[in-house]
Amino acid sequence: MNPTILRRVQKVLLTLGMVVTAMCLVLIVACFRNDAEIEKHKATVTADVVYADRLHANAYFQTPDGSVHSPRLGLLYPTELTAGQRIRVDYSTANPDLAKPTGRTAVLSIVPAVSVAVLGWIVVGALMLGVAEFSRRWGRRRAALRTARDE
Repeated sequence: MNPTILRRVQKVLLTLGMVVTAMCLVLIVACFRNDAEIEKHKATVTADVVYADRLHANAYFQTPDGSVHSPRLGLLYPTELTAGQRIRVDYSTANPDLAKPTGRTAVLSIVPAVSVAVLGWIVVGALMLGVAEFSRRWGRRRAALRTARDE
């Protein structure tokens, strides 16, 4: 493989790894920002979980003014919730779409985000090693063919 092409492929892979890492960092920062927004305008109510799976939970809750809300994108940090459960929910009075089960914080987002970043770098590293090995073998093969042709 041409050294220029090899270098470009490696740069693309490194850029991909950096993008994945940046996305994970942005995710963690966004979770802490959402928690800060909830804490700034915090209210707590009881909510009914109507749907829950490993990564998503929908719940309905009634605010003191009588409005019924269901966060458009579901609850933040929805793990270990089941449909039919009644839970305490902290939400932002300024934006009721920001809601989370009471007692859960953005710290829960760190392990999954770091895991994705580490896995991303493992994949990028493996691909870089694979491309380098392919390039090395390709170069040997071309050298052997040139030697055979010259003889």
